[in-house]
Amino acid sequence: MAPCRLPVLPAALLWGWVLASSSSPSTVAPPRDLRISDPGLLGSLDVEWKPPPHAQTFNECAVKYKFEYRSTGDRDWKVIFTRKLKFRVGFDLSRSAEVRLQTLLQGRCTDDVEVQSDWVYATFQVPPQGKLESEVQNFHCIYHDWEYLKCTWQPGLLSPRGVHYGLYYWYEGLERAAQCSHYIQERGVNVGCVLRNLSQAEYRDLNICVNGSAAAILLRPLYTTLRLHNLAQPSAPEQLVVSVSAAQELLVAWSPPGGRVPPHCLEYEVQVAEDAGEAAAAWAFVSTQMETALTISRANQSHVSCVRVRGRTNIFCADQGFWSEWTQDCFSVSRKEDKQLFILIPVILSLSISLIMFMLIGQCKKRSPAGKALHAPVGY
Repeated sequence: MAPCRLPVLPAALLWGWVLASSSSPSTVAPPRDLRISDPGLLGSLDVEWKPPPHAQTFNECAVKYKFEYRSTGDRDWKVIFTRKLKFRVGFDLSRSAEVRLQTLLQGRCTDDVEVQSDWVYATFQVPPQGKLESEVQNFHCIYHDWEYLKCTWQPGLLSPRGVHYGLYYWYEGLERAAQCSHYIQERGVNVGCVLRNLSQAEYRDLNICVNGSAAAILLRPLYTTLRLHNLAQPSAPEQLVVSVSAAQELLVAWSPPGGRVPPHCLEYEVQVAEDAGEAAAAWAFVSTQMETALTISRANQSHVSCVRVRGRTNIFCADQGFWSEWTQDCFSVSRKEDKQLFILIPVILSLSISLIMFMLIGQCKKRSPAGKALHAPVGY
C-alpha cells in the first residue's frame, strides 16, 4: 500500500492588484504569484509568493506581509505578520486549504501611516478519493504517561473484507513521513497503532494519516493533526496514605505516578465516600490541586469510609487532558467511638480473664490436701 503522500500540486487563485505610486504612495500593490504546494507531509503545506512590483523602490519604508490561513469550515483565520516569502503551515487535508495575503507598507514614504494592499487568495484541495463512508471510524488517541501514543479506529462502513490499513505520521524534525511499526489487529485487520519515542513531537503538530487499500473499492484516507500534550493520560497516583489527626481531621497524602510525566504538570482530584456499608458509595468532591497532600475537615465526625485520588495534566502544560484511573483501593477510616471500643475490649477481656484465674486458684486451694489439713478438727 502506498503511503499517504500526495503529488506536488500547486494551486493559486489570484486576482488584481493596485499599482504602487512612485512617491509618497497612498496605495501599494499586493504580493505576486501566491502558490500552495504539498511536499507530502500529511497536511503541512508550503505557501510562497513574490514581492509586489516596484518593492525595491520603497527605500524609506518597511515592506511586510499579513498572511492568514485556515481550513474550509473554520470560523477564524490564523494570522502571521512576516517579511518572509515562504511559510510551511498545517492544514486538515480532508478539507480545502485557504490562504490570503496582503502587503503592508509603512515608513517615511507613507508619513508613518500604514498602507495596506488588496488581498490575494489561493486555495488547495486534495483530489477526493473514495466515498466518505469508506473512511475509518471512531479514530481516538491517548498519550499514555507521556511515553507512548496509542491510536485506535474501526473500519469504515463501506470497507470490504481483506482491507489493509496503514498509519503514517510526520512532525517537524522528520525528513519524511514515517509508517507505524507496531499495529494492533483484530481478526487480521489493523485497527490501531502504538507509537513510541515521540518526545521530539511534544508541543508540536503531529500530522496523522490512516490510509486503506482494498481490491474492489477506493477508500478515503483520514487526515488529522494531534497535539500530544492535549492527549496525555497519566497513571494513577501512587502510595496513597490516609490517617486521622488528633483533631479528627482526615490527612491524605500520595505520590505522583512514575514514568515521564512531569510532576509540575499534574493536578489532582480527591473524593471521599461517607457510607462504607452500602455497595455503591456516594462519592463527594473535595478538592483539585497541584499539591500531593490534603487535610479534610471532619466537623460532623462522620464515618469516612474511603478516599480516592486521580490526576491529569494541568492548565500550565496543556489545554486539556485525560483523567487517570482512580487509586487502586479505598482506605477505610474508623469512627472515634470505634477506636475507643477497640481499646476497651482488650481491657475488659484482660480483667475477666484475671478474675476467672483468681476464682480457679481459690477453688484449687480448697480441694488440695494442704487445704483440707487446715480445716481438719483438733485431736482429742
